[in-house]
Amino acid sequence: MARIGPASSERWHAGGKPLRPIVRHLGMDDHSSARVRVVDAALRCIARVGLAKTTADDVAREARISRATLYRLFPGGKPAVVRAVVDTETARLFSELGALMGEARDLEELLVAGIVGAARRLRSHEALRVLLAHEPGTVLPHLTFGGMDTLLSVASSFAAPFLGRWLEPEDAARAAEWATRIVVSYLACPSDAMDLTDAGAARHLVATYVAPGIQALAMDGPGRVGRAHPRARTTR
Repeated sequence: MARIGPASSERWHAGGKPLRPIVRHLGMDDHSSARVRVVDAALRCIARVGLAKTTADDVAREARISRATLYRLFPGGKPAVVRAVVDTETARLFSELGALMGEARDLEELLVAGIVGAARRLRSHEALRVLLAHEPGTVLPHLTFGGMDTLLSVASSFAAPFLGRWLEPEDAARAAEWATRIVVSYLACPSDAMDLTDAGAARHLVATYVAPGIQALAMDGPGRVGRAHPRARTTR
């Protein structure tokens, strides 16, 4: 089977209609430090007062630019700034996870690195914590139903090439979705019984439940019953 190439910024529905490119890396479409400054200013505002109370004027003041400059950088005003915040924070998360997962020496280590890295980054994100606590309606729709489909598509695009070192492409995509669901569930409904920011707890979860399921996928996938990918092992 052909290998999965680098993750694309655009995914396609089965019907052939493209999803909006979600991941726009810093500096990908322009090199303006002012745009990054506005994004970071918006994050600070949201962490202080939430999204609903944050205005374009608030962000402009926090970024130390004029309102007119903000609208030149983001012609759509506050909604455009919010989209840039989501895109930028997604890119930052993926950049951090890519560095962690790229160092993994086996499948289990890769899964632990990705799950722990994502859980730590998201749980420590001040703006996200404020939204989940006080404005859950701005976040939860993106973690359920149709929003979850988009999230899984983006996460799979990112993580599947890393998992593809040990799994066939379709198994890598399914494993990426599985790991993403674990992190999203932890984020949306934290539990004292399982702290995924703790490497030991995450390793136990992966070794006990996740890795065996993924190995079963590799052996029993469509058309390959009983035939595992030669590298689908979790031990070093």
